[in-house]
Amino acid sequence: MPDPGVGFEFPTFPVTWLKRDLLLFAASIGCTADELHFLYELHPSFSAFPTYPVILPFKHTDQEVIDFYARSSSTPIAGVPKFDTKGVLDGERKIEFLKPIPVTSEGKSFEIRSKVLGVYDKGKPGTVVETQQELVERGSGTVYTRATGSAFYVGQGGWGGPKGPKTVNYPPPANKPADATHTIQTTTETALLYRLNGDYNPLHATPEPGMKMGFGGPIIHGLFSWNAAAHAVLQKIGGSDPANMKEFQARFASPVKPGDKIVVEMWRMGNLDDCGFEEVRFIVRVDGGKVCLSNGRALVKSQGAAKSKL
Repeated sequence: MPDPGVGFEFPTFPVTWLKRDLLLFAASIGCTADELHFLYELHPSFSAFPTYPVILPFKHTDQEVIDFYARSSSTPIAGVPKFDTKGVLDGERKIEFLKPIPVTSEGKSFEIRSKVLGVYDKGKPGTVVETQQELVERGSGTVYTRATGSAFYVGQGGWGGPKGPKTVNYPPPANKPADATHTIQTTTETALLYRLNGDYNPLHATPEPGMKMGFGGPIIHGLFSWNAAAHAVLQKIGGSDPANMKEFQARFASPVKPGDKIVVEMWRMGNLDDCGFEEVRFIVRVDGGKVCLSNGRALVKSQGAAKSKL
């Protein structure tokens, strides 16, 4: 008999995006003026930053702000308790890039297909819900990206569910300096800009939710740090070419607060697959403080510095 919740399929929903959405996303995660192919819609190589699809399950088809809590709590998972989304944090995210998305969804029809991979009871600390989300073109059934992720519902465990499997870890090499580093200086406005992509969780805008969860105030989206780290890896190792990233993943280890400086440290592992993609491991830490993203792993083709001039 399958574990509770496993295989549960959420209702599919349409998603859309415009060139403007891609420009906002690229700007909000730190793309720079020498990467105009992400920041200027008339650039001959204008492209979506590869991790953009992670925002679509939040955005849907909206161009206006939405009620984050109402949307995220709309579909309870059959066979498990109903969890309070006001106490949820990202656990881990991985995305596989199967086909580059077009720079606008206009003229095509896309949807998100989601299902539950596991619901794990961690006792007093909380419950982990692991899901898979695919960006699919309707009609053809073509899958553009496949993302797996876990959400941690703080303090909502102890309901008698399975504990879940042991996680696979990808630590950086011991006693070896990083092959590349990248520094990101956040500001008190970083999360207020990033949320305009469609992730309107009040935890990242107003102090009250963060006070209740013990953070002392607002925190920056975990997916900001995750996407900013993806930008760092692609820029430093993949020459800012979106075709040079095949997979990207990281685990959310601790919160980042507005104004923190975060540092991405990257290690090239030297193992190439048949298509020339190399494993890169990375960690992201708050400068002078805790690791905020661990278990970082990407498959990247190495290339020189970014070239994006007209």
